[in-house]
Amino acid sequence: MLKEEYRTHTSYSGSSRFLTFPVFVFILALGVSLTLDKLLETITLEQFAVFSHLSAFLYGLSVGAFGLMGREYLERRYGRSNYLVAMPYLHPISFRTTFFGIYLRDAVFYMILLLVPATLGLLAAAPLMGFSVLSIGLFFMAVLVTFFIGMSVSFLASVIFIRNTRAFVVFTAALIVPFVSQAVFGVPELGALIPSMDLQLHVRPFPTDLVIAVTSMSIALAEVALLALAAYALVQVRITLVTQTYGDLLPRYYSAVSWLSGTNRSLLSKEMVDIRRSGIVAKMFFAFVLPLLFLSFTTWFVNYGLAIPVGFNAVFYAAMVGFIGVMMYNWLNNIDLSEYYSMLPVTVAQVIRVRVGVFLILTMGISTFFVVAISVVNGETELLWLALIVMFVTSLYTVVMTAYLTGLRTNTFLFDTGVLAKFSVMSFLPDVCLTILSFTLLSNWVHAVVGIASVLVVLGMATLILYRGIEQKWASASF
Repeated sequence: MLKEEYRTHTSYSGSSRFLTFPVFVFILALGVSLTLDKLLETITLEQFAVFSHLSAFLYGLSVGAFGLMGREYLERRYGRSNYLVAMPYLHPISFRTTFFGIYLRDAVFYMILLLVPATLGLLAAAPLMGFSVLSIGLFFMAVLVTFFIGMSVSFLASVIFIRNTRAFVVFTAALIVPFVSQAVFGVPELGALIPSMDLQLHVRPFPTDLVIAVTSMSIALAEVALLALAAYALVQVRITLVTQTYGDLLPRYYSAVSWLSGTNRSLLSKEMVDIRRSGIVAKMFFAFVLPLLFLSFTTWFVNYGLAIPVGFNAVFYAAMVGFIGVMMYNWLNNIDLSEYYSMLPVTVAQVIRVRVGVFLILTMGISTFFVVAISVVNGETELLWLALIVMFVTSLYTVVMTAYLTGLRTNTFLFDTGVLAKFSVMSFLPDVCLTILSFTLLSNWVHAVVGIASVLVVLGMATLILYRGIEQKWASASF
């Protein structure tokens, strides 16, 4: 399974470019480590540790959701090849064993790909920054367990989703409620929700309490084991490939997009039918809405729970919402294999542009709701007009930039270091500019608004250039 994952990623970007991805992570972690003392002038080391564990937990949640793709893996074939998850249909191996193998594969694969290089970046900075090697080792161990907790929760959730959608909704609600309660009322403690975080705060470089540390580690490992075993026990012996019949939906969608003409109108209508037919709307909803909920929680928690004077406001939040949208574009490219378009008189560039339009149709309403909600909650309705403009421009720029760089294989090409480097620079620079300018809104309103307007104008021009460049870059590409 590790070979399969490796071959899947390298089949598009090549092994040498893919293997430079951990090097990229190492350099990024080294850069953060060398500037950590400046960061700690704004927040405390404890707050930094909490943010690190929450990020690792969210990362684990995203990695462990492979079960949501179970049916798609079984239905898809690449020529003469198929995914190993389909092997129980052909060989004497159970789905339980296969899914548990995928769980272990992803645990090892993403630990080596991201967590290990990031830790090595910390170790490389240790002689210059005076970091304790023991503290770094304990930090890696605690964050790794947090990652496993998030991954195990997601593994169990995805297995429940395959078996029963209603049970999945109940499980998700039961997962969200304690975190919301912690944010609003301060109970339960974050350490009770993520025991490995409690471990982190009772070992070096924090005051050491071995009893609490060992207890927290034992609870965390037991939590990982219980969640993984529960998921293993609940895996369906066979995944039923349900056949559903729909009426002729294409004419309805074709009429609804009368503002388009020609091939684009037909393609957009077909994409909407594919989304309805595939049943992927719920998965896309959770892939987009859950990060927005987490971002909303983080913004509220920093402002009111931790009371850190960072300056998170509605405009900052709107910029982050815009950049999160790339997840939805990735899902649009995972509905079906794009090779089937080779039978139609269309080009890769045409399909890419149409999916950008579908992205906007699906996300603008949800994004607007969250930006309006956070403005009301924070009492910043006077910033709403600016926040909505920022959200729209950054959303459009992000999806067009991602489409230009990755085409129809976003998930794979973002593991190509060359593409990832361009993506990082093209998203990081405007993100940083908007973040800094949003923080200065209260202290220097005029200069901040002029600065934000300038950034948005540049992003608008870049969006137009990249959108036109899609044709030249992808017109001759093969599906």
